[in-house]
Amino acid sequence: MHNAQTLDWTLPYASQRSAVLGRNVVATSQPLAAQAGLAMLQAGGNAVDAAIAAAMALTVVEPSGCGIGSDGFAICWDGRQLHGLNASGRSPAAWTPEYFARLGGIPEKGWNAVTVPGAVSAWVTLSKRLGRLPFARLAQPAIDYARHGFPVSPTIARLWELGAARLGDQPGFAECFLPAGRPLRAGEIFRSEAHARTLELIAATEGEAFYRGELAEKMAAHAQAHGGAMTVEDLAAHQPDWVGTVSQRFGDSVIHEIPPNGQGIAALMALGMLDEHGVGAHPVDDVRTVHASIEAMKLALADLHQYNADMDHMQVAPAELLHADYLRQRAALIDPARAGAPSYGAPRPGGTVYLAAADASGMMVSFIQSNYMGFGSGVVVPGTGISLQNRGHGFNLVPGHANQVGPGKRPSHTIIPAFAMHADGRPQMAFGVMGGPMQSQGHVQMALRVLRYGQNPQAAADAPRWRVTGGKGVAVEPHFDAAVVAGLRALGHEVTVEAGNGVFAFGGAQLVLRQGDIYIAGSDSRKDGCAVAF
Repeated sequence: MHNAQTLDWTLPYASQRSAVLGRNVVATSQPLAAQAGLAMLQAGGNAVDAAIAAAMALTVVEPSGCGIGSDGFAICWDGRQLHGLNASGRSPAAWTPEYFARLGGIPEKGWNAVTVPGAVSAWVTLSKRLGRLPFARLAQPAIDYARHGFPVSPTIARLWELGAARLGDQPGFAECFLPAGRPLRAGEIFRSEAHARTLELIAATEGEAFYRGELAEKMAAHAQAHGGAMTVEDLAAHQPDWVGTVSQRFGDSVIHEIPPNGQGIAALMALGMLDEHGVGAHPVDDVRTVHASIEAMKLALADLHQYNADMDHMQVAPAELLHADYLRQRAALIDPARAGAPSYGAPRPGGTVYLAAADASGMMVSFIQSNYMGFGSGVVVPGTGISLQNRGHGFNLVPGHANQVGPGKRPSHTIIPAFAMHADGRPQMAFGVMGGPMQSQGHVQMALRVLRYGQNPQAAADAPRWRVTGGKGVAVEPHFDAAVVAGLRALGHEVTVEAGNGVFAFGGAQLVLRQGDIYIAGSDSRKDGCAVAF
């Protein structure tokens, strides 16, 4: 019996949710999706079955964050080893720099922002390799929510309204998401028979209809009709990849992330720098701890924006960015007395919904899928309920840059699942923070709070967050300690307090921590979701 980590069970921040404990647990950003996952565990399924059912349900009950046309990533502990799955899609074959030069840039909306959607392949691939229940069984809760309707939850209703204002003119959006000619309000029932039929077809064909059948043909035809470049050949060429993980020692833990094109490597770099810097000497909410964390994150993001890309196009190997000597050099740039505005370094040349689930057998899953910017591109294929991401906007047009747009290429990607292992090889925590560029920054803050300072997962999720915004800019939430804000400003940080809708700006966390034979889960109070267990 290993000694359990000593946790602080107090809840020092605004929310007073308690952590949820059990031998089987699912934590998601929407309660109905959490229940879909729990139902699979109660039916004899495992944590992978629970994660897939929750993920499919989220395309219905949280369309403001994901859709059938999302991308997905997963890190899974199967009881013996860790698996990393990259199911992000690649760009259409017609996407060249010249293609976008004619368009005047890479748009945020419409078909010319859409790469091949990969989430469906994530569900199928995970189920085939690691699941226990029949794939069609996993889809049933999502199908039922779509066909029979569900009451829209409050946070999602607010995001629905924001999405409609921005994307209501995109092809297919109003037909699917504005059934009464307006966004649905909290408590109103949303139904989508088209969504239900599409999920049934995906379930019956184990995804084949989506990539090489009826649904692929509908997507390609819609793209051609609306100025897009996606073809049936682009969809048929999609392949998810088992990519393992990249990792970084952090104290007595080892943090794992999906390798690039995901941005998780930035979290690993920042944590490595913080270890070198000696973080932990001062309290977690002390200005000195917050300052060092912000500075490490800025250094890591500067490198991320310069080097991160499709692994096949990386000009610097991830191992070089995580090399101890390089992280030591970068950590030395953290000035305890002054905010910096760092640029990228020069390593040695070398070669937004998130959920977590765990079961009594020891299997743990860290899973994320996203349409990127809220409802993504705003494009919904008529009669299918397929809303599509806008991941293409993650490329750039800088000549020679590793992340320059090109055909058949994965863009630098914001969505990332994380996983912590004990240094002796035991699984420790599945965690993630949805929310665009906040994600790697959120991973650093969660790892710091739980793994270095021993906060319980709910307290870590509730704690006020910061987000670096470029240069010396830092945004903080309204309930951030005023004395710490003043201290940061005295060090030269340009701090803005962001009120209002912080759901995307500061992310939504879900954490499942293993202690002995039980799990301790936290679910972000910024979202409608919850952790459920038995």
